[in-house]
Order: sequence, then structure tokens, then C-alpha cells
Amino acid sequence: MSEKQVIHVPGISEGIEKAKVPLSAAIKANGFVFVSGLPPIDPATGQIPRADIARQTELSLENVKRALEAAGSSLEKAVMVKVFCSNAAHFATINEIYARYFPKDPPARTFVPVAGWPLPFDIEIECIALA
Repeated sequence: MSEKQVIHVPGISEGIEKAKVPLSAAIKANGFVFVSGLPPIDPATGQIPRADIARQTELSLENVKRALEAAGSSLEKAVMVKVFCSNAAHFATINEIYARYFPKDPPARTFVPVAGWPLPFDIEIECIALA
């Protein structure tokens, strides 16, 4: 069994550290990369912009992509994705954006409607990928 390696994700990890949230954006262990649920943080500003669900989905997926790449992986190596969204009515819009990021052989996926978060966003996406 390999040791876990905390992955620093530029533009994401700094915000987590500053907010003193007890989590790592990504962990690499035993041949896998585990990406925490990432909201639509703009990595250039560290802020969560007020945006429609399409833009929020793009930002969340870009953050997952950034985390995987920081760990030496990629979206193509994703095996499981979980999408958490505050409104199931956004399903079609999210699928439209999601399909652009996983155009071929998409990973297994779960879509979970949730009540909300303590910050102003509507989506959070987590991922497990091969390292």
C-alpha cells in the first residue's frame, strides 16, 4: 500500500488554506487520484463568481481538470464522478456542459440533488481517477 500524497492545486489549494477548511483539494494514493468536491471557484481570483449553472459547471469541471493535472492525471483517466447540485432541474444543462469534458468513454457518474452549501454556488463536482 502506498502512502497518500497531498496534491497542491494552484488557484484552489490557497483558497482552502486561507478559509481554514479542513480538506485537501486532491490526494494521490495507491494508483488513484481522489479529488474533493470542487465548487465553481475562479482560480484567478479565488472567489466564487455569481454565475448561471452553465458557467458554474464549467468552472467546477475546470477545477477538477486542474486538480487531476496537478496530480499527473487527466479527465481521460477519470473512473468515477459525483455531481452535487442544489436543483435537479439543472440536470440537462449540466449534462450538456459535462459531455464536452467527457466526449468519449465517460466515467461512471452519480448526480445528487442537495439542499445547498454555506456559500453562494449551486454545484460541486468530485472525481476519482487513475494516477
